[in-house]
Amino acid sequence: MTAQERIRKVEAIVISHADYGEADRFLVLFTREMGKVRALAKGVRKAHSRKAGHLEPFTCSTLMLARGASFWIVTQAESVNAFLPIRADLTRTGQAAYILELAERFSSDDEENPQLYRLVKEALERITNEADAFYAIHYYEMRFLELVGYKPELFQCVQCRKEIQAEEQFFSPLQGGVLCPACGTMINTAEPVSMPTLKYLRHFQRSSYAECKRAALSSAQRNEIEKFMQHYLVYLAERRLNSPRFLSQVRRLDGQKENEGQ
Repeated sequence: MTAQERIRKVEAIVISHADYGEADRFLVLFTREMGKVRALAKGVRKAHSRKAGHLEPFTCSTLMLARGASFWIVTQAESVNAFLPIRADLTRTGQAAYILELAERFSSDDEENPQLYRLVKEALERITNEADAFYAIHYYEMRFLELVGYKPELFQCVQCRKEIQAEEQFFSPLQGGVLCPACGTMINTAEPVSMPTLKYLRHFQRSSYAECKRAALSSAQRNEIEKFMQHYLVYLAERRLNSPRFLSQVRRLDGQKENEGQ
């Protein structure tokens, strides 16, 4: 292993951390240069540690990593963007956790993916700066699926290959796309999807972020899009995601507070 391979300078977003030993912290990082990396920050829990504030979850930092016996060791850290509004708001916290959970679940260790890193960073910036993160999240989901190789087919029936018409359709996570009414009724794994929802999903898939934000959706349409995407992503991940459940709890708490204030 060369000296360059033993020491790496990376830009990284902290996905999570866990206490390790008496003063250390084990980190899961998503880096621009190396993909997902597991690293150890020694002495970071000590009161005088200069690295601690740069290694909090959701923080984007420039790091110097040295190759240890089992893990990379963080030797230097400097924040690029702390994304402070995310940590100050439970809803934003849940949304950012969802962005990073998807990146972690579908990424292999030490597998470089600069396009996905850029997509994750842009999504965190939008969640930080925009009051309504609905568009940021679902734009991210569609681009994310494309980058990891699970882009859903939304324009042709995946069974008969006919072009989808302006009517109610079906969707099969197993087959990775929409099914026309004739084929959908014959596939056990297919579930109905309304044409308005499919229309907006196709819009998210082929449009720029600025164009996506111009779409006017009702609360019912937002809910259906969210359920659709969760159904597909949970199927791909082969287990439930943690962050959507946290977000649901936050929404219930917010609803209770609103009702008490009336």
